[in-house]
Amino acid sequence: MEKFVLSILGTDRPGIVAAVSRVLADLCCNVEDVSQTILQDEFVGIVIASVPDAISADVLRAGMGKALDSLRLHVAVKKLEKSGPPRPRPVCEPFVIVTTGPDKVGLVAGVTEVLADFGVNITQLKAAFRGGDDPHRNTMIYEVDVPVETDQQAFRERLRGKAAELDLELSLQHRDIFEAVHRI
Repeated sequence: MEKFVLSILGTDRPGIVAAVSRVLADLCCNVEDVSQTILQDEFVGIVIASVPDAISADVLRAGMGKALDSLRLHVAVKKLEKSGPPRPRPVCEPFVIVTTGPDKVGLVAGVTEVLADFGVNITQLKAAFRGGDDPHRNTMIYEVDVPVETDQQAFRERLRGKAAELDLELSLQHRDIFEAVHRI
């Protein structure tokens, strides 16, 4: 079995995941990972599937196209390349960063540049800008892994400084605390 990554984009409607998973099942492919979301009215999905050796990327793409063209979905298929041994990853602690503030160009770039400078990996990002100047309707939620060797004080100072520069309110919490506080 080889692994392929499928990216699916298009106007959201019921049945997209069912159509994609049906094509994969009919081709004897095993879905291993799925991430999908709706951004405004757009469906965005990524699937990693194990595919029988006899099925090429072209066959997979054609099968998806036949089933998904009527839904006006765009599908990209990419073979997941086998990499060498896993690269060593630093020991990290999970944090959640939440920012709110008026919508303007450069918010995501400004925050993520600070994260990159400190070697912080973004594992999930949700940004919703719905209110123009109403800061309570513009929110970004970053789930991040912060290396334990990071200078926490310098990291927090840079992050808060960037947030102030961008007119953002910022909250930074360990994920365990965030989840405990926000548990329903």
